[in-house]
Amino acid sequence: MAGTIGADASEIVFTSGATESDNAAIKGVAWASRERGRHIITTSIEHRAVLEACRFLEAEGFRVTYLPVDQHAMVDPDDVRSAITSETILISVMHANSEVGTIQPIEAIGAIAAQRGIPFHVDATQTVGKLPCDVGALHADLLAFSGHKIYGPKGIGGLYVKRRRRLTPLHSGGGQERGRRSGTYNTPGIVGLGAACELASSDLIQEAARLGALSRRFLDRARARIDGLTLNGHPAERLPNNLNLSFDHVEAEGLIAALRSVALSSGSACANETREPSYVMKALGASDERAHAAVRFGFGRMTTEADVDEVVDRLEEAVRKQRAMSHVA
Repeated sequence: MAGTIGADASEIVFTSGATESDNAAIKGVAWASRERGRHIITTSIEHRAVLEACRFLEAEGFRVTYLPVDQHAMVDPDDVRSAITSETILISVMHANSEVGTIQPIEAIGAIAAQRGIPFHVDATQTVGKLPCDVGALHADLLAFSGHKIYGPKGIGGLYVKRRRRLTPLHSGGGQERGRRSGTYNTPGIVGLGAACELASSDLIQEAARLGALSRRFLDRARARIDGLTLNGHPAERLPNNLNLSFDHVEAEGLIAALRSVALSSGSACANETREPSYVMKALGASDERAHAAVRFGFGRMTTEADVDEVVDRLEEAVRKQRAMSHVA
């Protein structure tokens, strides 16, 4: 696991998943640093694990700046620099957005944090094992990741904590993980996560290139056959395994129902029970109609060109039928 992110094994803390890792990092640094300051900087499109942890701290008297993003869901490093005050004790920015796939300029943001001596937390759930993710190059002091995103077991994750970084633990107990995370080790899960990291790292560059080619094939074929299609997220700086598309005059839920044998999601896969427009889509300036029409297509190790072609065929038919039912030509 440490080798996957360019860390030392002593800097890895085992957790139940990225949600716990994010909470442990954000609350742990805040509690350990509250005498020095109470200001945190993050973005408006973070995973709910980060946003809810920040809101929890706001109720404890901390102040949080939620930075905006542009129309591609990209954070401006200059906005990060401008938001820093003498009270800033933590900057938290995700490596890549899970909904629209935009990869953030983490190296630049991390360099700003390092120059100012401010701890930098990165939620790398979407990138560890999928893209090069070296904690030194990212200037990360804390980095969260999860097992099931790279075909490891569910219920296991990790948190990189840079050596000598002060962190108040979430849990009290037996003092496992050098006192950073008490609780009995999930040994089978840990072994599974280690194996998943090893497998993902062995062909990371080749697999990223293959997935990128598949997503481009999907997008090119869909654009050629379906009018009124919008790519959500950055057109170039994006995850190779993610496509988030909106279709004019089509509701995402109806499209998902029509393609029920295809694994799709609308909004965040971790919170898709809500009927509210995606907060990520709203943050990048999308209308309610475009936000409600957004569907995320994911590509993985088992995805083939034949799969892509079949889904595009079925997608074209489903969009046509949905528009016909809404009486839109």
